[in-house]
Amino acid sequence: VNNKQMEEILDDAKNFPEGFKGIRDQFLIEILYVTGMRRSELILLKDNDIDFHNCTLRVTGKRDKQRLIPFSNLTKEKLKKYIQIRNKEIENKSPFLFVKEDGNAMYPKLVYKIINNHLKSISTLSKKSPHVLRHSFATVMLNNGAEINSIKELMGHSSLSSTEIYTHVTFKEMKKTYQNAHPRANK
Repeated sequence: VNNKQMEEILDDAKNFPEGFKGIRDQFLIEILYVTGMRRSELILLKDNDIDFHNCTLRVTGKRDKQRLIPFSNLTKEKLKKYIQIRNKEIENKSPFLFVKEDGNAMYPKLVYKIINNHLKSISTLSKKSPHVLRHSFATVMLNNGAEINSIKELMGHSSLSSTEIYTHVTFKEMKKTYQNAHPRANK
């Protein structure tokens, strides 16, 4: 998913229902896209994992390894809005940040369903899963000059080889751009 496609999905209010469910679904998609966290990490995220002062999330990844992921002031405001609406409309029965309408914690299949439903509008996309947003995060970061070691840390990869797969995706895009843009590229 490229940045333009994500902007179209996230910025169009009619893509999301009114009230808690719409706000939750929209923010859930956005937080996965802007942080690169895994679906399992999102589900385990608790209110006390948020540091609003430093704009960081404490994420628990594979093998219970914790890392900090920064977020922007815009994300901070959306996060506060989501929590405010959640606390007003839902009787939260769990410590988790993202909950169902009954106040209980979300589960992997529900997160998948939400993402899949909203990515359906992108016809060029073969996979429409939460992991696609993780790939998009890494690709956008690489395309905008982020160092691969920084991306590795942000994504919680234990080895650089896990992160290097995204450089191949970026190189494919770069090659395609070259072939489309340079008059002698296909001779």
